[in-house]
Amino acid sequence: MQHHGRGLFRLTKNKSLVEAIIADYKTADISDKDRNMLDYVTLLTKNPCNIRRKDFDKVKAAGFAEADVLDLVQVTAYFNYVNRLACGLGVELESYWE
Repeated sequence: MQHHGRGLFRLTKNKSLVEAIIADYKTADISDKDRNMLDYVTLLTKNPCNIRRKDFDKVKAAGFAEADVLDLVQVTAYFNYVNRLACGLGVELESYWE
């Protein structure tokens, strides 16, 4: 979240919102749609083989089109890949990251 928290701040201009999401998105003041999306991508990140049709249907029922869900999966998969690549190679954050 060091890199991405800054990006989220640039989009929202809301430091307390970003801090709340980083601390625990489940208790942050975000929409049900966003919370459902974050539940879905968290499950995809932590337990990808546990994704079931009901999970897909739930995120769609929250207001995402099938193409949106495809985008969520692709972005999540890409960032998981890059993070695992960096971690696996021992890449460290630059010193200017807190």
